[in-house]
Amino acid sequence: MRHKLIWHGHSNFVLKTQNTVIAIDPFFEGNPTAQATPEDIGEIDLVLVTHDHQDHIGQALSICKNTGASLLAIVETVSKLVDAGLPQSQVINGIGINIGGSVEFRGISIKMVQAVHSSESGLPVGYIITLPDGYCLYHSGDTGIFATMELFGKFHSIDLAMLPIGGTFTMDPHQAAVACQLLRCKKVIGMHWGTFPVLEQDTTAFGSSLETLGVETTLVDLSPSDTIILEKDSDDDCRCF
Repeated sequence: MRHKLIWHGHSNFVLKTQNTVIAIDPFFEGNPTAQATPEDIGEIDLVLVTHDHQDHIGQALSICKNTGASLLAIVETVSKLVDAGLPQSQVINGIGINIGGSVEFRGISIKMVQAVHSSESGLPVGYIITLPDGYCLYHSGDTGIFATMELFGKFHSIDLAMLPIGGTFTMDPHQAAVACQLLRCKKVIGMHWGTFPVLEQDTTAFGSSLETLGVETTLVDLSPSDTIILEKDSDDDCRCF
């Protein structure tokens, strides 16, 4: 089974599977690297929010209201969005979930995991997403490096990780390379870079750190609006619990 992943700059991704479209941290308006608008994306089935900073919560509310998409976030951020006008009927599980919890959406398993950052409501989180054919993705959200990433790599065979490399507010390139060692991910996309002058401006240092450390993770170097095809190797099972 083939899936598509589109990067819209910063930490904004759209994942298209056979019958489901998922938006993660849909920050379009105010994102100088985004070359698309929420309207360009079309119908969305599910929105995942990692934390409530504006450059991550983005247009989650308007997308859900305009498309009828369901929303998943930590419970306190869900409450904030419901207070802002999100119909509670569109919230996964009615109230969201919390760290360590999992839900299934159209055959897709989504586990909420911790992140080390800040958030005005609830806690920052990441998501480990297992598609019906076993392809496993990890979107870390904004985070610093933390030792528990090693457990993610033991409990899950991560095909593709999306990790921040911008520094200042998150991991820098070297820390992200060490995170790849802990995660044992097969491939990685660097995110949260190039959006603003204070952030790392490209993936050069990230690639160099991966090479210097001898990390067996392939860097997938994307530019905003690039699309990659995801396809599970038939002889590589994804161990997700």
